[in-house]
Amino acid sequence: MTATEILNKLENRQVLIVGDVMVDRYLMGKVSRISPEAPVPVVLYERTDDRLGGAANVALNIQALGSTPLLCSVIGDDPVGTSFRDLLTKRKMDPGGLVSSTTRQTTVKTRVLGNNHQMLRIDQEDAHDLSTEEASRLSSKVLDILDRHPVDVVIFQDYNKGILTPEVIAEVTAGARKRGIQTAVDPKKENFFAFHQVDLFKPNLKEIRDSAPFQVDTTLESLRKAAAFLHETIQNRMTMITLSEKGLFLDDGVSGALYPTETRNVSDVSGAGDTVISIAALAMAAGMDNQTIATLSNLAGGQVCEYPGVVPVQRSILEVELSRWLNT
Repeated sequence: MTATEILNKLENRQVLIVGDVMVDRYLMGKVSRISPEAPVPVVLYERTDDRLGGAANVALNIQALGSTPLLCSVIGDDPVGTSFRDLLTKRKMDPGGLVSSTTRQTTVKTRVLGNNHQMLRIDQEDAHDLSTEEASRLSSKVLDILDRHPVDVVIFQDYNKGILTPEVIAEVTAGARKRGIQTAVDPKKENFFAFHQVDLFKPNLKEIRDSAPFQVDTTLESLRKAAAFLHETIQNRMTMITLSEKGLFLDDGVSGALYPTETRNVSDVSGAGDTVISIAALAMAAGMDNQTIATLSNLAGGQVCEYPGVVPVQRSILEVELSRWLNT
């Protein structure tokens, strides 16, 4: 099978994404000197660039791979929330899955970039859990979309901002399972073990180290032990543990293997996890084998690290790199 044929299998799918969304704001400029006031660089401001972030970046990756993202989240009833809706509309995504809240602000991550390198990040957010009423409204939105659309896979994208409460996780997971829809999770520490009986669980190395009751290293034996622990605890079907420059580990409950990645000229690792969960979930929904899922995830995650800021995968580049891998 050619690279084009493999990537074509990721197209024309409907993917429901539930999780924390945000605006990624970039203040961009040039650095040529150090401040006389403190030992910090002076950034000569040039422009501001607002982008879709968090779970919305997962949506951008799904769209870039030729499928349809259906995004569900809660945003503030504020100017940034309005801007977020506008950004979605400009990218031809439906904002109908969003719930507005008067009790929380829309998250903004402001990154100061000098000479295309991140110098500073400033976060504006409310990270408390949704109220019972807000959680109910979000779950109802999700279940309604599951009833109205032929969804292939549900992705939970957690950033510990309070959207994915245990109640939302349980209700959406049960709803997907009832309808025979696969689920994939990019977890964070707060509700790490709340995602029971999901199909794909994708922590990074730090997250599994912080959550497992034993030491986890990057040896195959240790990673298999971690996957077995997760399977026993949350009864997930597949475990993917991303290992940064060492690639990833993928276990399907029968066997687990390490899949190394190629050396990259890394500019910014922001958003790489969004890209990996996007392509892994699509590949899983397409019924691809472990080797293909891992290879696509490694190539796509590595690609976005070569660009400053949070960016989605570029299919054309992915196709070239996949072709090169297939021919080695």
